[in-house]
Amino acid sequence: MAQYKWYFEDFHEGQTIDVGTRTVTEEEILDFATKFDPQPFHVNKEAAEKSIYGSIIASGWHTCSMMMRMMVDGFLRDVASMGSPGVDEVRWIKPVRPGDTLKVSTTVLEVRPSTSKPDRGIVRTEWHAVNQHGELVVTVKGMGMYGRRPQ
Repeated sequence: MAQYKWYFEDFHEGQTIDVGTRTVTEEEILDFATKFDPQPFHVNKEAAEKSIYGSIIASGWHTCSMMMRMMVDGFLRDVASMGSPGVDEVRWIKPVRPGDTLKVSTTVLEVRPSTSKPDRGIVRTEWHAVNQHGELVVTVKGMGMYGRRPQ
């Protein structure tokens, strides 16, 4: 059985965990959008300049994907994670642009043991991404299932 740094018992309401930073490049914005979200303001510089955004911006789904990668690299690989039953809310508050540096953290909203499976519990969280100016750009509310500490 794997040994983790974090188990269900290590979470408490109000806890905030910083998971890292990442600078977004124009190349990755264009690559992701071309493959998965080819709207003009994500893939076409001229169209983006004429849009309400004034320049190329990252797809919100790309931003969520980057947040997920940072969550795994900066936190989840050390946790007894059993996956997630879902996400309740995603809010794209400000556009993410080439050169932005995102800082991601997660705040614990609720911790409750499973009533049907004693080996795990549910932790409801809200992820936050802020840019280099301290501006909130994305929030994600969801939940994760975490294994209980072995006896």
